[in-house]
Order: sequence, then structure tokens, then C-alpha cells
Amino acid sequence: MSSINATFILPSSFYIIGLDNIPHAKYYYVFLCFVYAVTVLGNFFIMGTIYLARSLHTAKYIAVFNLALSDLCGSSALIPKLLDMFLFENQYISYEACLANMFFVYVFMTQQSLTLLAMAYDRLIAICFPLRYHAIVTKPAMTLIIGAMWILSMSFTALMVVLVTRLLSFCRSTTVNSYFCDHAPVYKLACNDNSMNSIMGYVCMAALLYIPLILIALSYVCIGFALQKISQGVERIKAIKTCTSHVILVAMFYLPIIGIYTAGLTTSINTNVRIINTALTQAIPPMLNPIIYTLKTEEVLQSIKAIYKQTKVNSSMEKAVKKTVRN
Repeated sequence: MSSINATFILPSSFYIIGLDNIPHAKYYYVFLCFVYAVTVLGNFFIMGTIYLARSLHTAKYIAVFNLALSDLCGSSALIPKLLDMFLFENQYISYEACLANMFFVYVFMTQQSLTLLAMAYDRLIAICFPLRYHAIVTKPAMTLIIGAMWILSMSFTALMVVLVTRLLSFCRSTTVNSYFCDHAPVYKLACNDNSMNSIMGYVCMAALLYIPLILIALSYVCIGFALQKISQGVERIKAIKTCTSHVILVAMFYLPIIGIYTAGLTTSINTNVRIINTALTQAIPPMLNPIIYTLKTEEVLQSIKAIYKQTKVNSSMEKAVKKTVRN
């Protein structure tokens, strides 16, 4: 322990407990390793497709690119460190590294939440105000929205972490009952008053998870009313298809994570059950998001085909040039 004064004590490190007394737990971590590999490949693929396909250089796909970036960074902040700790038994983490881990995991998780809200805004304007869509949802406007979301998520998370460093004294246990430096398991270890940290945790959860979900739900209520006014069935089905991918992403991200957090507020959940469920809810959606966008979005599929054809043409031209040079 390192002491600032007689009443305020900071630990040199924390011990992350992870899954406790579960046989063959390493197989679970190996599975997460596979999930991470697919996540990296899938999100790099969708980001590369958006970058290379000029037809996808639109406001909507700025948000999609940001979601892929957040998924990639969020998984990278969580899973490699998790594998290092539990596959190689490096479960001690320094105090400073713990706070950094907490900051980055929460920043990217909340960024995923806010990006889904930005995508809901895009769908709301596209369906409810189709004639004004290109005037309202412009690339500068979407870039400004995404930038504001980064500032918001980083500010809330930084304040949450700063309150841990400024208010809490750790003079008893330093064993964190989680699989990373999770905010609640860390601040609950403090031996002094942690009520401000608890309040900040609730504020962040409400502002960055519950409120975005409520706004997304309200946007789809408005979209539902707008669809009722579309007389032609074909146009209605086409409009619904443009929302399908987003609805799936919202359900995959919000329902499990809010279910776990809400259950944790109302009942006592076994640590192992909480760790397995929370880890999966943070690891699986980033892996599936690029797959869903690739398979469910016609624009992306067409762009992938166009890039593939262009690559084949370029390859054929290079071979022809080389053959001509040789002759």
C-alpha cells in the first residue's frame, strides 16, 4: 500500500478474481480469443469496405464506421488483457493500469450505445422526413454528432474514474470480483464513504445506456406512425428493411447488458454468472455487428461486389501489362 496521508490510502495493485472455482474455465477464455479474432477481422473488413467504396461515403455510413471502430477498440481494450490475466495467470494489475482499463472499456462501451442512437436518428429522418433527409443528415452534421458523442462519453467516464482516485481509500481488500477493473466492484472495495461514486455510476448508466435506449424506442414509435401513412405496401416493406439491421444491433447490445445491470440492482447475482453474462454481452455484439451489416444491408453487399470486381479487373490488367513487357 502507498499512503497519501493517514486517512487516504491507495493500493499498489488490484487482484482481478475472474471466474472462481469453475473447472475448465480456460476453455471459456479460449472461446473469447476466437471471438476477438473474428471481431478484429469483421470490423476491419466493414471499415475497409466503407473507406474503399465511394458509394458508402455518406452520413449514414459515417455512423456505421464509428460503430465498427468502437466495437474494435472496445474489444481490444477488454479481451487481450482478459486473456493475459486468466490464460497466463497475470491477475495482478497496477492501480494506474486498472484505472486506465476502466476508462477505455467504459468509453468504448458507451460510444457503442451513443452510436446506435445516432443511427436511429438517421433512420428517423430518412423515413419520417424523406424529402428533407439529404438537407438535414449531411456528412458535416453527422461528423459533428459523432464528435459530440465522443466528448460526452469521454467526459462522463473520465469524471467517474477521477472520483475513484480522489475520493476513495483502499485499506482492506484489493480483490476485484470481476473480469476487468469494473467500476462498481472497484469502488465497493473502499473503506470510506463511496456514495458519490455510487451516484456517479447510476448517472452514467442512465445517461449513456437507459436514456439512449428510450430515445431509440421513441424514434421507432415515430417511424411506426410514419409507416402507417405509407399507402403502398412495397414502399412500406422497403422502408422496414432499411431498419432491420439497426433493430437487430440495438436488441443485441442493449437487452443483455441492461438486463444484467438491472438484475444486479434488484437482486444478488452470483459472481460467476455475472462475469460470464457480462463478458459475453460485451464480446459477442462487436463480433456480430459487421456480419449483420454485411448480410442485411443491400448497399454494403453491392459495394463489396463492386470492390471485388474492380480488384479482379485491376489484377487482370496488371497480368496483361506484365505479359506485354515480357514479350
